[in-house]
Amino acid sequence: MKKAVVLLSGGLDSATVLAIAKSQGYECYCLSLDYHQRHVAELQAAERVANKLGAKAHKTVQLDLSMFGGSALTDNNIDVPETPSDGIPVTYVPARNTIMLSLALAWAETLAAQDIFIGVNALDYSGYPDCRQEYVAAFQRMANLATKSAVEGKTITVHAPLIDMTKAQIIQCGHSLGFDYGMTVSCYQADADGRACGLCDSCRFRKDGFSGAGLPDPTHYQQPA
Repeated sequence: MKKAVVLLSGGLDSATVLAIAKSQGYECYCLSLDYHQRHVAELQAAERVANKLGAKAHKTVQLDLSMFGGSALTDNNIDVPETPSDGIPVTYVPARNTIMLSLALAWAETLAAQDIFIGVNALDYSGYPDCRQEYVAAFQRMANLATKSAVEGKTITVHAPLIDMTKAQIIQCGHSLGFDYGMTVSCYQADADGRACGLCDSCRFRKDGFSGAGLPDPTHYQQPA
């Protein structure tokens, strides 16, 4: 059985990716990152999803990115925007995907795994620069230059199966695999019980996705949606 490291935030996209990897026959090792994000309820969701989908292992790395700040998700002095904005939003966390992929790469090499899955999405997202196909391809090239396993012939593949999907298509994919999205937390400012604000970018994309997919939204909101 092939091994894969799956980056699992606890949100809708990464949970779908885990369901996809499982459906493709991978033995999944899930990796989450506690970077002192505002929405820590997503880490509890990640644990639920990993357990429900039968991950072989689930590790959560502690890495305090709030010491750098620079994002509404790591600095409580920066408000999470509740209306659409132009350009890259303040919810972008500097280098987050590079950090997470690097940690996944390190674990993959120790596991002798040649596959890494990440739930980045370029179409239906907030314009983050580290969610583009060019970025994923560049990281894969770097991984195959920088690791002992790749130099010895066991190359790494970084899978981003959602990269060109709309949010509705992602939800339809997970639904076809029997996944329960009620377990996930996507909101940037979810409360301690995992209830969503319904106003941030992530909540808007999620609500529009369920509407576009023609499926009921199982999200738990702080106020009626």
